[in-house]
Amino acid sequence: MPLALYTIKDSNTSSVFVIFICSIWPMLINTAFGVASVRREWLNVAKTLEVSHLRTAFHVILPAAAPTIMTGMRISIGIAWLVIVAAEMLVGGTGIGYFVWNEWNNLSITNVIAAIFFIGLIGMLLDQVLAWISKFVSYAE
Repeated sequence: MPLALYTIKDSNTSSVFVIFICSIWPMLINTAFGVASVRREWLNVAKTLEVSHLRTAFHVILPAAAPTIMTGMRISIGIAWLVIVAAEMLVGGTGIGYFVWNEWNNLSITNVIAAIFFIGLIGMLLDQVLAWISKFVSYAE
């Protein structure tokens, strides 16, 4: 975050940049792993049936890789949530991270603990929502 603030010079833009950089990698890595682990038999069947590349991508590769893509999204949303709170603490102004930092400086431990509880609760709810969505893209082999 300090490097982003130094180079970009705008606190909001640098916060978004740091959140993006920190959370994109699990999604990219899981997407690459999911696409690479698509069964060769399925791709060979698509070639045999002379399915176009675009149609193969959307009807064979994407459904097969969707569970691992959703896993990457779950990891990324957790990382993004943590980085959002940390960025708000550094940048200040608004947000729950700023609230925690401000209450810590005011020595209001009960408010800090309540905010930490809500941060954890919101993170857990985000994870549960993505876990619920991932049930729709999962399949039994």
